[in-house]
Amino acid sequence: MRRQQVLLLYRRILQAIWQVPSDSDRKYLKDWAREEFKNNKSATEEDTIRMMITYGNMQLKELEKTLALAKS
Repeated sequence: MRRQQVLLLYRRILQAIWQVPSDSDRKYLKDWAREEFKNNKSATEEDTIRMMITYGNMQLKELEKTLALAKS
């Protein structure tokens, strides 16, 4: 169950990153996301994983807000 949530979050973050207009910013964000998920891959505690998913969703919303502001 959590694995599906993590994979969905990762996909949604990558989809949002593809909307970033600058190639260098897009690469930086993609590398950042990959590194964050890679660093937390070994987490096994349910509460820790839930907290990281929540944090990831907050980061995604922040990125989406920034992209929406940049387009307007």
